[in-house]
Amino acid sequence: MKNLYCSILFSAIALFAAAQTKNDPAAKSILDGVSAKFKTFTTVQASFTYKVENASGKVLSSKTGTIKMKGTKYYIVFSGQEIFCNGTTVWNYDKAANEVTISKLDASGGMITPQKLFTDFYNRDFLYMLNGEKKMGNKTLQEIEMTPVDKNKPFHKVYVQVDKAAKTIYSTKVLENAGNHYTYTVTSLKTNAALSDNIFIFDKKKYPGVEEIDLR
Repeated sequence: MKNLYCSILFSAIALFAAAQTKNDPAAKSILDGVSAKFKTFTTVQASFTYKVENASGKVLSSKTGTIKMKGTKYYIVFSGQEIFCNGTTVWNYDKAANEVTISKLDASGGMITPQKLFTDFYNRDFLYMLNGEKKMGNKTLQEIEMTPVDKNKPFHKVYVQVDKAAKTIYSTKVLENAGNHYTYTVTSLKTNAALSDNIFIFDKKKYPGVEEIDLR
């Protein structure tokens, strides 16, 4: 799931060039637009695909997931996990183990939340540039390339594709130093629909026999 968070993060940022020290103004304008658009949404519901390839392009696995967000609240379903957050508490449920880990949401610290990944995070720790545009069906996609300033990161490059008209992220491709490539593609996006607050709270009664690990 940490990979999921990182990939949603990288899908809003990009590379300039390793030898350069200033970011591409055109890329920044696009990312600023994505951030501003996201802040207008009262709720977000999205489905996505997740594909892992080796360095040769062979597909190693392909999965799907969903995410719902409302204010500081979120609910994620992905690869046998469910993550609930009501804005103050985070429940991470592992289906295979029938186990839920409970922790506090550290909104002021370094904890990465889905909401943070769509705002102004790209102004820190990354250099980015606009690679150009291409057509994908009836969409025009703007590709931004990114590299981390910190060379100790486990990845060295990310390609982010932004839907030009919608000002939303279409896909993110993360290139790990170990050779694998991780691609997340948004397959559906719905905004400003009514979402009950109960969605974002783990209900123990719905998970008979669940083991709780409380780290609060």
